[in-house]
Amino acid sequence: MPIRKQYTVLLPFPTSGGHWSSAGQTLDLLDVEASALRSAGRLELTSVLNAQQLAADTQATPITKAVKAATKKAE
Repeated sequence: MPIRKQYTVLLPFPTSGGHWSSAGQTLDLLDVEASALRSAGRLELTSVLNAQQLAADTQATPITKAVKAATKKAE
């Protein structure tokens, strides 16, 4: 039995019966069904998007506390 994978729609595209997909929608598709849509940039594997999001979250700049600068009065 062929294995279906979960894909997330990046750019909407027409589906069967005059309906359209919506951005962010997840679809279970075979590799042959998804290959042309992936090459056109219309969808991506959900696992790849989650990994990219996780990598972007870990690469974010850490928040550091600002140190108050001591100022001296000029006499």
